[in-house]
Amino acid sequence: MKRAVNILQDFGKSLFAPVLILPIVGLFIAFGNMFGNGNLATYVPFLSNPYIQGFGQLLSGSAVAILVNLALVFAVGIPIGLAKKDKGYAALTGLVTFIIFMNAMNLTLSLTGNLADPDTMRAAGQGMVLGVQVLEMGVFAGILIGGLVGYLHNKYSSVQFEGVMAIYSGHRFVVILAIPTAIALGFAMTFIWPYAQSAITSSALFIKSAGGFGVFLYGFLERVLIPTGLHHLVYTPFLYTELGGTAEVCGQMYNGARNIYFAEMACQDVTQLSTTAVWDARGIAKMFGLTAAALAMYVTASPSKKNAAKAILFPAALTSFLLGVTEPIEFAFLFTAPLLFVVHAVLTGVGMTLYYLLDVHAIGANGAIDFVLYNLPLGLEKSNWHMYILVGLIMSVLYFLVFRTLILKLDLKTPGRGDEAEEVKLYDKKDYQAKQTDEVAATEIGVGHVIIDGLGGRDNIDTVDNCYTRLRVTVKDTSKIDEPTLLSTGAKGVIKSGDNIQVVYGLHVKKMRDAVEDVL
Repeated sequence: MKRAVNILQDFGKSLFAPVLILPIVGLFIAFGNMFGNGNLATYVPFLSNPYIQGFGQLLSGSAVAILVNLALVFAVGIPIGLAKKDKGYAALTGLVTFIIFMNAMNLTLSLTGNLADPDTMRAAGQGMVLGVQVLEMGVFAGILIGGLVGYLHNKYSSVQFEGVMAIYSGHRFVVILAIPTAIALGFAMTFIWPYAQSAITSSALFIKSAGGFGVFLYGFLERVLIPTGLHHLVYTPFLYTELGGTAEVCGQMYNGARNIYFAEMACQDVTQLSTTAVWDARGIAKMFGLTAAALAMYVTASPSKKNAAKAILFPAALTSFLLGVTEPIEFAFLFTAPLLFVVHAVLTGVGMTLYYLLDVHAIGANGAIDFVLYNLPLGLEKSNWHMYILVGLIMSVLYFLVFRTLILKLDLKTPGRGDEAEEVKLYDKKDYQAKQTDEVAATEIGVGHVIIDGLGGRDNIDTVDNCYTRLRVTVKDTSKIDEPTLLSTGAKGVIKSGDNIQVVYGLHVKKMRDAVEDVL
């Protein structure tokens, strides 16, 4: 069981490389839509200039091309996340292997007489990938190849041969193994994938038929698994595969909720966003729910500790509201009042269910900045974003009332409600000077050294990586982890799951990872 959890966490972590690129692509689509949207030009006349319209359409139309080739992005990105060393070579191997896999499938279809005519290609479940006609596997093709290459790279990239065979050592040996494996997979998937596709389609239909309950369960699981780091395995299939819906947009087929609404943003012919956007309506809890929860924790804090609670809660709530980064506020109560986190997960599911029941079709995956850029240029007809705000306000009231009631009734130890001896306090001048002295000492030692000591020393560390807000480390012995030392480096929390340690730093996590890797 422990090994299975470790494998799932490593795989979930590897998805970050491609997944975190896509919101950036979405921003370019949003900016392009802002300049190239004819509806917006009605209210901002200078946008009707044909050069500005053309520039906007060029920007959004170019960025949409990534969505069509998303499988390739995953085939290259996943090996980067999985590889323990030589990540660049792993990515290159992923690219080569993916191309060979696709062509092997194409040739197998041709040799078996199953290559459909262009007119019937879509009905036969086939499509074009990199100019090659293959079975429409979508992002699953990239995940399959990316996972394969990551495994081969970690297992065989250290193999060394002697003499004249030395040239085939290391990452070149990985390519030698990957090529015939890709050919065999391309051949096998020609016959296997139609059955897998049928199962996926059935699952999608089941989830859709579950209506509001299916949406609730999705929202609950995506949030409640946050501490384990396995939540990526819940939302990724819905955002990028057929589980999240299938739609034809401007003559091109797209699978997955996020792919669909990004394409619809850039397509001038679409008059209303698809309801599949519900699978990415996670921003309701991020923008509205957690800010109300922070307010509830503030008003229930002890009078003598309100200022300290405000100093902790308000910046964390603002980060969640603007950017959709929830760890700072969630970790303010995850360990001290875990019941509230479960309630938070339930309310996340409730908010998404309300979105579904009120037929909202607006984009709200993260924070307010994305929400404004994505929705306002589309207008109220294409994106009924005002209904999204209505849902958010309803959930704000619900979050506040539920959190306040539970905190007071159960005397939960949220920020500002601890014992006097454990008082959370702001730094005064003396404290600040002491803190400065500690920081100087830490600088002399190096924060990387301190983190490594907290992780049990150099010899206890297997791999170091990071996601959006967490330093993710695989260690040999979790009993050697020194949480107080890690927390002294500015970490907001430490999560242990199997051999995986997640140290929550926030948006500056990359800086902390670099510090560790510089020492290692």
